[in-house]
Amino acid sequence: MKAFVLRAYGSPDVLDLTDVDKPVPRDDEVLVRVRATSVNPYDWHNMRGEPYIARLMGGLGARSPKLEILGADMAGQVEAVGKDVTGFRPGDEVFAVLEQGGFAEYVCVRESELAPKPKNLSFEQAAAVPMAANTALLGLRDDGRIQPGQKVLVNGASGGVGTFAVQIARAFGAEVTGVCSTRNVDLVRSIGAKEVIDYTKEDFTRSGGHHDLLLDIAGSRSAWACRRVLPPRGTHVVVGGQAGRWLQPLGHVFSVLAMSPFVSQRMALTDATRCTENKQNLMTLTELIEDEKITPVIDRQYPFEEIPAAIGYLEEGHAPGKVVVTV
Repeated sequence: MKAFVLRAYGSPDVLDLTDVDKPVPRDDEVLVRVRATSVNPYDWHNMRGEPYIARLMGGLGARSPKLEILGADMAGQVEAVGKDVTGFRPGDEVFAVLEQGGFAEYVCVRESELAPKPKNLSFEQAAAVPMAANTALLGLRDDGRIQPGQKVLVNGASGGVGTFAVQIARAFGAEVTGVCSTRNVDLVRSIGAKEVIDYTKEDFTRSGGHHDLLLDIAGSRSAWACRRVLPPRGTHVVVGGQAGRWLQPLGHVFSVLAMSPFVSQRMALTDATRCTENKQNLMTLTELIEDEKITPVIDRQYPFEEIPAAIGYLEEGHAPGKVVVTV
């Protein structure tokens, strides 16, 4: 089968499209023919060897990537199942959040991590959902403890996670304010934000008014400044940094950890890669999607052979919504 293999850390050019052995499912695994995937900051940070603080603290000398085939999002069709698999059969349409393997024609996934694809989405639309929507769901529901009637501010509302966050918050009965650039104001309003703040014209931390929950995806303002938009018992959830850079918000992370014991607001950090209930979360998202309460926002679509170009575009940090790939 064809796959993009990461043999060394670096720019998108290090991804090598080559032939590799087609995987064979273990007893509890499902072999899936990948029909679509999407690119995430998680993928390109792994590509560049940047995702973990541990690498900064002593792993900079590492030359061999831990993940050889990147790709955290996958939508496809079941090709074969292991002998212990009971919930899926060949031909079923599925999707999943992966640790690795989406940038290939086939991938093996444990049955416990695989969910049926939403019936009303194409493979490309479904591939836009797993990591980004899961992150938004965790940030709002689990870490943010969102409640109906709350006022929610989403900083970074036009990106992959942000477009899902605006819709999920509204589906949960919240009143949403989104923060984005001028060119994305209409988009953010169209997906459910009651108010939109253009960060090129206004500092949202000085906009007045208090929000019960701040989902901070963009990481564009300090944790101390963000306190101004929250009441004494508000919640500040940090998801990521500028342009989705997971290393960018280290200052945020340290500030949140340092501030948390001394402030009345609740501070939380969200990392979807550590979640162990992805299948159940995907089923929750599927219900929202099939009820037409949320829908993927797709900026660009690339063919499989142009995955390096797709990653390069995402790294620029200006994509409204998701960048997907047809396999």
